[in-house]
Amino acid sequence: MAANLRFSTGIEALVLMATEPKKYHTSQALAAALTTNAVVVRRLLSALQHAGLVTSAKGPAGGSRLAKSAKQITLRDIYRALDTGDLLHRGTHESAETRDLRKVTQGVFRKAQKRFEEELDSVTVNQIIKKSGKRAAKASAESSVESPAAAAVPPPPQQSVLQASRK
Repeated sequence: MAANLRFSTGIEALVLMATEPKKYHTSQALAAALTTNAVVVRRLLSALQHAGLVTSAKGPAGGSRLAKSAKQITLRDIYRALDTGDLLHRGTHESAETRDLRKVTQGVFRKAQKRFEEELDSVTVNQIIKKSGKRAAKASAESSVESPAAAAVPPPPQQSVLQASRK
């Protein structure tokens, strides 16, 4: 999965879990709500758990839920947890003709990366929920907490919380 897609899917998964923070959400139910594969969600949840953003429980009543309040989780936390790498990629080729050019572009890229991460650090999951509208978040949460048997049936197409906020 491309880094930017992993990041946006990770945000949406945490937003869905944040709408019902005490409930354990299965990867299948989250995948159905996000219209993606449960394996993709499990990989994201594993990285988010490793970073301390979610906690998981095994068993028939298990699943994942936020390890912290949605007010405490920033987009930068999610970005770093999913190891999306640098925003702008640096070239690996270098010659006498491009050495100075490369130094200049690397400086610009570092500055842009820093500003990008500062912006992400200023936005929390809770703010995303508020900006997207409680109604959209609630509708997505209701679809994300279906039983595992119901999640096996493909859900009808629906908008994600972030897609709804873009309109």
